[in-house]
Amino acid sequence: MEPATDSMLDFELPGSRATAQPLCPVDRLPRRRRNRICVGIIIAGAVNFAIYTVSYAALGGDAHNGEVKQIAAEDGSQRTAYFVRGHFIHSLSGKETEVSRGLWVYSYLHSMSVFLTSAAMIISMLVLARPDILATMRGGWISGQTLVSAFGTLVILLTSAALFVFAWDFVRQLRLG
Repeated sequence: MEPATDSMLDFELPGSRATAQPLCPVDRLPRRRRNRICVGIIIAGAVNFAIYTVSYAALGGDAHNGEVKQIAAEDGSQRTAYFVRGHFIHSLSGKETEVSRGLWVYSYLHSMSVFLTSAAMIISMLVLARPDILATMRGGWISGQTLVSAFGTLVILLTSAALFVFAWDFVRQLRLG
């Protein structure tokens, strides 16, 4: 009987491809370090979402739901006013609260950052689950690697689209002010 070689096995022997470059960029980091980075990203995303939730409640809404208006002052001049609006906090239509320009900009940018950190959290969870997905999705109609790649790409594309829409509206609103 001849000895087993890498090509005869359904799995890879440790050290059998020591000189080969890993196919996936996340495999280039040691597993413990990669997992710590992913857990750190998940924690940072959860903290960002918690801060967003607290600021949303404190302000009574966010700038994306609010607007920038030109308001006539008592002396007949025009002034720019920045409003945040919070749907479902006070009523179904929401309540507008006037805030400073700086607070309005912060609120809008923080709303946009939630998309980034949420996507980073999903990708990190996908990286952490990737070994299990690859191990359990062998020989089916779709491979685990294809599923991970497709899902990761979908998350990136949807996040990019949402950020584009928010950024476009942010710039449009700033031009009004």
